[in-house]
Amino acid sequence: MNSNDRKVTQVITPIRVLEGAGVLLKRSIATHTLDYLDPFLLLDHFGSDDPAEYLAGFPMHPHRGIETVTYMLAGRVRHKDSLGNQGTIGGGDIQWMTAGGGIMHEEMPEPYEGMMEGFQLWVNLPAKLKMTTPRYQDILSADIPVIELTDGVIIRLIAGHYGDDSGAVTDIYADPTYLDVTLPPDGIFSHPVPAGHTVFAYLFRGKGSFGATASSGEAAQLVIFGDGEIVNVKASAEGVRFLLVSGLPLGEPIARYGPFVMNTRAEIEQALLELRNGTFIKSSG
Repeated sequence: MNSNDRKVTQVITPIRVLEGAGVLLKRSIATHTLDYLDPFLLLDHFGSDDPAEYLAGFPMHPHRGIETVTYMLAGRVRHKDSLGNQGTIGGGDIQWMTAGGGIMHEEMPEPYEGMMEGFQLWVNLPAKLKMTTPRYQDILSADIPVIELTDGVIIRLIAGHYGDDSGAVTDIYADPTYLDVTLPPDGIFSHPVPAGHTVFAYLFRGKGSFGATASSGEAAQLVIFGDGEIVNVKASAEGVRFLLVSGLPLGEPIARYGPFVMNTRAEIEQALLELRNGTFIKSSG
């Protein structure tokens, strides 16, 4: 064991919550147990083979002060927003949105081949960029780099860097690293992360040991690492698949109200006032 290896400080079992118009999902960040993990504000894992648990979807609703990254494993999501974007993302695709000063959008899940599954991560915006111009992008599965290591490890590089490779999503202001990692049975994975960065893994397939001290996980679990420079994971005899996400904390105050995350309560009240009087959506001009 190296002194720079990161140890596990907390393991969180997601809670089941009902969101939108009636979508059942597993939430591990933005709960009573873990409000936020700077700069990450929310992590939802949605997935079901029962359309009744997600077809109601997320009708048109506002966001301000954050960026969202939706990563699909299976199924489809139809979307449209106040910027005029509309389309459908499917298995392996990414939907990235900078809410900035204000955006309205709708996400309506659809089954495909009997299944719907994916993740939504909220990343905080620094105070100076809370009211930036909204942006939006769809990224197709084929455009996400896939790194296959000689020992059978497979990495989908969603954001950030792995060696000389860069992720598909490059314009998130917090500049996080976001990996989808699959280890074969008894496989080993080590990844450098700068000291001082927040790091978590979200285990959603199989079992494994995380960190310099073993922390065996049962799907699904959020594993939070302490400080250090190296993240180590070892798969069980059945293999393991997990998200590995890291980023530099902003260290700024947070005021949260549903889809709004600002720095002060006054800014939240201002967002609610603008929503009521019809001035929430700003002109891009």
